[in-house]
Amino acid sequence: MVRLAIDFEFPSRRWWENGGQELWDALTEAFDGSGVAVDDDLANSWLAQAREIDGWDAGAEYAPHPIRLSPVDEDEEF
Repeated sequence: MVRLAIDFEFPSRRWWENGGQELWDALTEAFDGSGVAVDDDLANSWLAQAREIDGWDAGAEYAPHPIRLSPVDEDEEF
C-alpha cells in the first residue's frame, strides 16, 4: 500500500485545469479528498494516467508534481 496525496506546495494550476482535477476526484470520491491509500498496482496505473496530463512536471524542484507518493506506515489507520 502507498499513499497518494495532494502536494500543496506545487505552484501550478495547469495540471488541475487540464483534467487532473477530474482524475483525482475519480480516485478520491469516497475519501476526504486530500489523500488516499491504495495498493501499489492501482497507484502505478493512476500515476501513469496522471503523468500524461499537461502540467504534471510544472512544479518547482521541491514540489515537482501535483500529487506525491509515499509509503503507508503499517501502523497507520485508514
